[in-house]
Amino acid sequence: MDMILTVEKQRQLEDVIRTELLANGAEHVILVDSSGSLIVDCGNYPLEDILPLAALSAANFGATAEIAKLVGEEDFTLLFHKGEKKNLHFSKIGEEYILIVVFDKSVSLGLIRLKSTKAAEKIMEILGA
Repeated sequence: MDMILTVEKQRQLEDVIRTELLANGAEHVILVDSSGSLIVDCGNYPLEDILPLAALSAANFGATAEIAKLVGEEDFTLLFHKGEKKNLHFSKIGEEYILIVVFDKSVSLGLIRLKSTKAAEKIMEILGA
């Protein structure tokens, strides 16, 4: 898939991420394509942590797709990892994109799920997914 990310589209994506997720307690948000290539990220984590997280998240989704098939599902579109201090929420956007949200235990999973859904709809509009 070829995508041209203009400066304007990048700004729009960052605005959606800031408004829907960072303003509601997310620490960092990453948008990647299905191969793990970074499209945009916003938050406080350094790039040297973001790039491996992006690649591993895409691989995680790939492995989970195979698990889904083993249990009779076509795919899983949402993943959640809960840690002692940090949580990760992954949601698939269309066929090509993954939204990764890092948040701590002070933010409810329900709020992140709601805001991720809203952000995904807006992201799909911007990217034409």
